Amino acid sequence: MNSLSIPEARKLVLLSQGLPAKPQKGSAYAKTLSAFNRIGYVQIDTISVVQRAHHHTLWSRNPDYQLIHLEQLVSEKQAFEYWSHAASYLVMDDYRFSLPRKLAIRSGEQNHWFKKDPKLMASVLKRIELDGPLMAKDFESKLAKRTGWESKPTKQALEMLYMQGDLMITERRQFHKVYDLTERVLPAHIDTRVPTEQEHARYLVVSFLKAHAIGTLQEITYLLKGVKAQVAIALLELQESGEIEKVKVSNLEYYVLQESLALLDQRLSRKTAKILSPFDNLLIQRGRASSIFNFDYQLECYVPAAKRKFGYFCLPILWDGRLVARADCKVDKKTSRLDVIHLFLESSLKAKEAFIEALDQELQAFAAFNQCGGYAIAKTSTTPY
Repeated sequence: MNSLSIPEARKLVLLSQGLPAKPQKGSAYAKTLSAFNRIGYVQIDTISVVQRAHHHTLWSRNPDYQLIHLEQLVSEKQAFEYWSHAASYLVMDDYRFSLPRKLAIRSGEQNHWFKKDPKLMASVLKRIELDGPLMAKDFESKLAKRTGWESKPTKQALEMLYMQGDLMITERRQFHKVYDLTERVLPAHIDTRVPTEQEHARYLVVSFLKAHAIGTLQEITYLLKGVKAQVAIALLELQESGEIEKVKVSNLEYYVLQESLALLDQRLSRKTAKILSPFDNLLIQRGRASSIFNFDYQLECYVPAAKRKFGYFCLPILWDGRLVARADCKVDKKTSRLDVIHLFLESSLKAKEAFIEALDQELQAFAAFNQCGGYAIAKTSTTPY
């Protein structure tokens, strides 16, 4: 079994992820499309103390990214909304691989958090068929509030129809979903054949390793239901065919595509600092970030304020091929300023002056991305943990 050093593994991962972004030719939108296709999906999130995660993730890979680009990807049928490990924008050409989950939800093999109401679902579907694309607010429905988290019955019906594949999201208006019949949203050329278990498992392996360079069975099947056994078989078959191999990184074993190993000959930009979203594809699996980058990270917006170590929305910072800092950030809309409430530097950070210089350039760019005229750092300290 071949071995990779930790720096080599990090290099492969970052180059596969398109981080930091390299100069590219073409329009800003073309570069966004390229970045989106490279990583395969972008997680959607509602938190907006800085630009939402789905925009931030693409901006991290394309400095020329514009907020309208995601809307354009959807309108031009390059992307669609559905579930990956969480709500996400997915590559439209991969549509058929969303069908196993949809069919499992339709049959009851997999559960969704809303209960099915077949009569109401049929009524909602018929109205969209007759009236065209609609939002949840276009339906009247009574709701008995108990906890404040409930959704009205027609919203639940819409979501169930969406999750089982009868409806798709054709656009968002002020972040509200607009639902339409799947057959009216899908491009005519899209393959709608349900993949076999073997095809689906192979897709999960290959798509993960293309986007992340190296991975384990647990990482490839992260939060996916009912696929681990088939993915394990696919890994063996791909090894036997020579398309993937096992490599050892430190004391852990990973799978890697043979073609990805050629990335070791490419140069990694180490002088550019990159502020990442907590929901960035590089960081979604916290255990992976710890094992590969030696970076223990938790998003603390869900942690009680008194128990937070780093702040409400602390953003990891990449530099020199490593994760070396984190910044608790918030946009002050009144002053149009990006506030870095607290900047934490990892104790392992070297060449601090070079990093601060690179970070200044990145913070200026990040402030502009957040429609801010500048930034201010309130406090800086070394990570005490």
